[in-house]
Amino acid sequence: MPHINLPNLPGIRGPMAFRPETAKPLNELAEILLRDDNNTLSRGERELIGTYVSSLNDCFFCQNIHGALAGHYLHYDINAIDAVKKDFRATEISEKMKALLSIAGSVQQGGKFVTKEQIEDARKLGATDREIHDTVLIAAAFCMYNRYVDGLATWAPGDRQFYVERAPHRAEEGYIGFDLYNYGGKK
Repeated sequence: MPHINLPNLPGIRGPMAFRPETAKPLNELAEILLRDDNNTLSRGERELIGTYVSSLNDCFFCQNIHGALAGHYLHYDINAIDAVKKDFRATEISEKMKALLSIAGSVQQGGKFVTKEQIEDARKLGATDREIHDTVLIAAAFCMYNRYVDGLATWAPGDRQFYVERAPHRAEEGYIGFDLYNYGGKK
């Protein structure tokens, strides 16, 4: 049960519907970070960074909705996403992506946990300054989003397949201008 009287919507949608004026900039940030096509990291890779950080923060809603989106974009099933969350170093993602997830994991612990060695490793593996910047910002933003969702004790559907089935619609809809109250994608 939420800590405050929120609209009966899952995850971040409840707090966003409660304060639509704060939802707007939060969604604009998510749109730029996760969907902007002027980026050398794919949408799936960026969603995967958010998923990984959300799993480290133990935010059920965010790791599942963004994990489903990452899976949709990358053509991964839920087991592949779970493997990345469990031990990305043992998966078949690119070495550059592993270096970026390492940076994201350090940001999740605290910004000062990112090391020069991590940055140098990422660069050696082909990461650009923009990709490193965006990784850090995505990780930091997801720490905020996760704490927003869980700090208000929002609820989330427990069936992980729900998120997988919802992903194509969320991918099409994006983060700006979606109907906060229309969670299922049906009017």
